[in-house]
Amino acid sequence: MKKKITIGLGCLFLLALAACTEKSQSTDKKLETHVENLLAQMTLEEKIGQMNQISPWGEPTQIAEAVRKGEVGSILNVVDPVAINALQQVAMEESRLKIPLIIGRDVIHGFKTIFPIPLGQAASFDPQLVEAGARVAAIEAASVGVAWTFAPMIDIARDPRWGRIAESLGEDSYLTATLGAAMIRGFQGSDLSDPTAIAACPKHFVGYGAAEGGRDYASTFIPERTLRNVYLPPFEAAVREGAATFMTSFNDNDGVPSTGNRFILEQVLRKEWAFDGFVVSDWASVAEMIAHGFCKDGKEAAEKAVNAGVDMEMVSGLYVAHVKELLAEGKIRMETIDNAVRNILRVKFRLGLFEQSHIDTEAPSVFYAEAHLAKAKEAAVASAILLKNEGDFLPLTDQIKTIAVVGPMADAPHDQLGTWVFDGDKNYTRTPLKALQEEYGDRIRILYAPGTAYSRDRATDGIAAAVAIARQADVVLAFVGEEAILSGEAHSLADLNLQGAQSELIAAVAKTGTPVVTLVMAGRPLTIERDAEASRAVMYHFHPGTMGGPAIADLLFGKAVPGGKLPVTFPRTVGQIPIYHSHNNTGRPYQGNETLLDGIALEAGQTSLGNTSFYLDAGNDPLYPFGYGLSYTTFEYGNLSISADRLRPTDELTVTFEVTNTGKYDATEVAQLYVQDCFGSVTRPVKELKRFARVALKAGEKKTVSFTLPVQELAFYTIDMQKKVEPGDFNLWVGPNSRDGLQTTFVVE
Repeated sequence: MKKKITIGLGCLFLLALAACTEKSQSTDKKLETHVENLLAQMTLEEKIGQMNQISPWGEPTQIAEAVRKGEVGSILNVVDPVAINALQQVAMEESRLKIPLIIGRDVIHGFKTIFPIPLGQAASFDPQLVEAGARVAAIEAASVGVAWTFAPMIDIARDPRWGRIAESLGEDSYLTATLGAAMIRGFQGSDLSDPTAIAACPKHFVGYGAAEGGRDYASTFIPERTLRNVYLPPFEAAVREGAATFMTSFNDNDGVPSTGNRFILEQVLRKEWAFDGFVVSDWASVAEMIAHGFCKDGKEAAEKAVNAGVDMEMVSGLYVAHVKELLAEGKIRMETIDNAVRNILRVKFRLGLFEQSHIDTEAPSVFYAEAHLAKAKEAAVASAILLKNEGDFLPLTDQIKTIAVVGPMADAPHDQLGTWVFDGDKNYTRTPLKALQEEYGDRIRILYAPGTAYSRDRATDGIAAAVAIARQADVVLAFVGEEAILSGEAHSLADLNLQGAQSELIAAVAKTGTPVVTLVMAGRPLTIERDAEASRAVMYHFHPGTMGGPAIADLLFGKAVPGGKLPVTFPRTVGQIPIYHSHNNTGRPYQGNETLLDGIALEAGQTSLGNTSFYLDAGNDPLYPFGYGLSYTTFEYGNLSISADRLRPTDELTVTFEVTNTGKYDATEVAQLYVQDCFGSVTRPVKELKRFARVALKAGEKKTVSFTLPVQELAFYTIDMQKKVEPGDFNLWVGPNSRDGLQTTFVVE
């Protein structure tokens, strides 16, 4: 049976839209009246207090007194609902103006129920699932009084040496914009005043993912055109989605720290995008402008941050120390302070904190609810990427009688959760070893010898035991990867091979002749070429969270079918970095048939190798391209057609093709559409992702997929820095990844 799926722009009923707009305008007018009335009553000290965010310090009585005096607008890292209620009671009943606090917390990929790290969620290519994960996180966090999370991180991340790639949604601007918007919807819900909603904070504004050398906090050098074409679009999408707040980034770009960058905060965010929420600095990033060499001292740092448009300062206390003096000296205007406070109050009103800031501590716990665990497992399944499956070795069948489980990640409940988990409890983690034992231990002999104690363990004395059980087994399941501490903020790596003796472990068990299935749990792409060569099958899991174990067990035995796709390119070697799918071409592009190092004849002529852009020892191709991921079934693309081969900038292009499940398993394929602008006033990427769709297909089923692409989405910032569609020739591909697929062409006139 053939079915049709259409993916295009949503339709809105005009009557409903008009009614919604009228209601919104009325609500906004009422809210702004509240903001102005409150602002008019505030002293300068109280205004500065609203601009001050603290992390708990000293005795609780000291903090309470600061709140009572109106010296604090926000507190982060308090998650005890009793303590939060006590603080809010002081703010709402004992302070002069009764302005509630906004309680912040890093809720990056779950609060108690931990979902796959964001890079893993991105592998699902599923906005609905990403939104659902953020909704679960919001429900659990809001239940203790957290009203604000510092997520999503929508930095474009193209260097896996950078530890914070784990928090990102990958290397692609369109995918990041789409999934970032979904995450914002999940956190904020349909109404910020809903008790289960928390304010989102897209970060880091902007360019942090391009840190030089993949070293955290390092400088970036992104020209304005690239900034606008690649790095800013996810943040613009976040504003359109209604993100309540923004966070600046640690890096300086072209010498200007983001926390003091008027161009991005005033010109782009406020004037061009009309953002009316508030901007918070990253942790102490106002003070860190001194270390950058951008400011002489704390006073100048406060001056530059306030004047750039940073409304709230996170923890460094320089606003409290210096803003009053700066105002008296005429270095900061009262209008600037008032605008900052307006922005903060506006968000507090939208969150409904003035009406309801108290948490019902007697309410039943929502932590680890069955529905939350089920959704976390679904996300872990959807984020799994099958990279190799030689001879269709997976899924495992009932012919398997004995399994050897090896590797340090097989039973690592803490590390499986991944980076940036403050509130998850490892006692609730379901590891692969435990899941396999519980599900199959009564009928399959499961042997366990980790081989190494943890991922960085260089000791090899445990490998012999792993080899011994491998010899007794029908299959070896090697769980390798990274501990949680090896990725995330300030956890950059220069070497992306498996740490410790893990590669030696894989090689040793492979030598027994028993087939090896390697399952990687990590916070970034690793250079696993030699490990993949030693394995019959490879499945990659960006730290899968609380329910990773049951998800992996289901995948191994075919109760679930892998369908994840890589949200980031996998290099063969660190020396290829940066390597990503939407790079520009060169004047001498790689042809694919160049002679590599071992094939070069002795005394070969200097120009005999072709003089193209590649590495003699690694070629030019990645180990696995962006968008890549296998399944237990096979898919065939066919009958590609487009609605017109000549279009105007005001037209829409409809792209139609068929996807057929040609294998024997029901499964989901992520169909992807890429476009290349063949020439322009500036050089253009070789491929850009423009659409994707998850297509569920039963074995043997065929579906017609249709993408609608407005030609205006082909616009870019041209040689004259104007965003527009330029006329010319375009290539278009549809397929399973950024490398393979069907191709056609069209012309924009």
